[in-house]
Amino acid sequence: MIFKKQLLIISILLLGVGMSMAQSNPSTKLWYKKPAQKWSAEALPIGNGRMGAMLYGGVTQDRIQLNEQSLWSGDNNWDGDYETGDHGFGSYRNFGEIVVDFASKNEVSSYTRSLDISNGTHSTSFVQDGVRFTREAFASHPDQVMLFRYAADKMGALSGKISLTSAQGAVAVASSEGLIFRGEMPNMLKYAAVVRVLHNGGTVMVEGNRLSFSRCNSLTLLVDARTSYKPDFKSDWRGRDPMELIGIEIAKAQRKTFDALRKNHIKDLTALLGRVKFDIGTASSDLLSLPTDVRLKLYAGKEVLAEEAKGCNIDSRAFDKLISQRKVTNDPDLEETMFYYGRYLLASSSRPGGLPANLQGLWNNSNTPAWASDYHNNINIQMNYWAAESTNLSECQQPLIDFIIAAQEPCRIATRKAFGDSIRGWTARTSQSIFGGNGWEWNIPASAWYAQHVYEHWAFTQDMDYLRKTGYPIIKEICEFWEDHLKKLPDGTLVVPNGWSPEHGPHEDGVMMDQQIVWDLFQNYLDVAKALNTDADYQKKVADMQAHLAPNKIGKWGQLQEWQVDRDDPDDQHRHTSHLFAVYPGRQISKTQTPELAEAAIISLRSRSGNYGKNTNTPFTVESTVGDSRRSWTWPWRCALWARLGEGERAAIMIRGLLTYNTLPNLFCNHPPFQLDGNFGIPAAMVEMVMQSHAGEIQLLPALPKEWAAKGSFTGLRARGGYVVDCAWQDGKVTSYKIRGVRPGKVTVRIGGEVKDVAVGVI
Repeated sequence: MIFKKQLLIISILLLGVGMSMAQSNPSTKLWYKKPAQKWSAEALPIGNGRMGAMLYGGVTQDRIQLNEQSLWSGDNNWDGDYETGDHGFGSYRNFGEIVVDFASKNEVSSYTRSLDISNGTHSTSFVQDGVRFTREAFASHPDQVMLFRYAADKMGALSGKISLTSAQGAVAVASSEGLIFRGEMPNMLKYAAVVRVLHNGGTVMVEGNRLSFSRCNSLTLLVDARTSYKPDFKSDWRGRDPMELIGIEIAKAQRKTFDALRKNHIKDLTALLGRVKFDIGTASSDLLSLPTDVRLKLYAGKEVLAEEAKGCNIDSRAFDKLISQRKVTNDPDLEETMFYYGRYLLASSSRPGGLPANLQGLWNNSNTPAWASDYHNNINIQMNYWAAESTNLSECQQPLIDFIIAAQEPCRIATRKAFGDSIRGWTARTSQSIFGGNGWEWNIPASAWYAQHVYEHWAFTQDMDYLRKTGYPIIKEICEFWEDHLKKLPDGTLVVPNGWSPEHGPHEDGVMMDQQIVWDLFQNYLDVAKALNTDADYQKKVADMQAHLAPNKIGKWGQLQEWQVDRDDPDDQHRHTSHLFAVYPGRQISKTQTPELAEAAIISLRSRSGNYGKNTNTPFTVESTVGDSRRSWTWPWRCALWARLGEGERAAIMIRGLLTYNTLPNLFCNHPPFQLDGNFGIPAAMVEMVMQSHAGEIQLLPALPKEWAAKGSFTGLRARGGYVVDCAWQDGKVTSYKIRGVRPGKVTVRIGGEVKDVAVGVI
């Protein structure tokens, strides 16, 4: 009787649908009224920073697709080969799948599935044959396992079969404890997975290479998966057998109750994600009562059927009203969800001790994923981490810094091979793997762009120990590469030789993006060297090189030139905005310090957005940004650019464009194909709209659009200099703010046109 009461309580807690879901926290819940069918568009992600799963929420069959971020094919290559099969450069791979088939095949009612992105719990609930079934799943970082729990409000209601399948050919073995597989890739990387099956009531029996369960009251799967990967060039990237650590982790987890494991998980993740609150308005209650996919359609002005609102606590007249207004539907809570979702995905795919988030975070169901699901360093991996510091997830950037450290030696080898044995330092090709692989075209400023992230980690945290031991040596060595590599023209000007404006234009000297990134590198070096009070002579050398870099130019139609030659086409709508790096994520061009260059950047950005040249007098709208410019990652970059340029309305249009054209029903961003840089990048861009700190001051509400102006607030955002900032506004004006720092002192704050020094307390 006690067990039955416990099940009833669990069922009631998980039952919340429609309005109850919306009212709990409308911006941190994704929910749907039917199971997922399509992996990339509808399944929902969980992850513990290393291991993850995509969940379909099926009824008669529950599919759990698994990943572990170090399962890669390929070898320790650095020669530019981009063969993505078993050898050569390789690719990120699919780990496998768990399938739970249930005996009952009858129809269900009251179905919902949801993902709470504030605490990383996935829930499914439905009624079948008069019995309410509830399921819960999460991926625990502190306990390094994933858990999947099945329950019902009737004892003995769970019967079916469980199977485990490797996507790399290993054969699963069943035992009384659960399921395992282990194998070795053609590149000699070992991998293994364990599913420990725990049940209350009923029986679990071996049936070939599957498990059969009958008349169970509840069923819990403990899952762990690992490889023998070690992020160490000297060890040939190989470490201990994965089964050793899996055995330890599973045994520890099994000694804890489900509730204890769940508590550990929620405490860990909410400690990260709960640092920041972001409120830009509230949608109508009718809108909030609708499932996420329906709200996305309405936001985008797409057709919605009446049946999609059925059972959502919204009457037909209210729904008809929403439909009639769909072309102008505002849903600030959905925009907030994209902010929170990007942070959730980063915390779920990038935690200290693991690898950085790749093109797909860590979620991948293919052995031939697009672009190998690799680390693209000409915008993508950088965008993945733009929000890490400003949205108060600093430790989630640590895997990127660790990756840079691990890649240094193979990159040095590749760099010397390509640019000469005497050159110091290193850079990289556009595509990188976890085995030191450098594939495809050289992205010559790659290392300097990486150095920006190394610098930013210090700029936001002010961690001097990190800077002294880790950050400064990396940045200085990259400066040495550029000291050796820059080309001196007869007039003394320094240019980056044989560059390319990704992915656009000819290979030639002095491409503006290259010049801007190197300028940024040198400025970052000067800042950190000054902070450490070290290498005075080299500071002078770097300052001299920076002063002689070929500068930004304004072209014949007022644009910021992309190349040294004034050849820009005012009707060019290429997806890349490479020559605007100096605006964002760089800091060379700003409205306050370089207003003429900022105006030229505005013209260039209008051109790329189809709002210049032959379209000069065309209204700037989400619809006017067309074709090649509609990519998952272009919208966030342009959103951040417009924000840095003080253009809040145009920044807001970029958010609408991302959600309208390149966001899937599960809110994954779609290049196409699916990739997550858009999800990771949009929170950073939204921060730039309400707070900036790159120009030596903290600016509040620098690009607030009218849609957000009525009332809003944020708490816990980070600013450079080691500050945490809260702010509230009404009718577009700041009503209150609070700034704390890592040390007491004063900071310059700009609000509207007023600049003042503000005393700050300690965090």
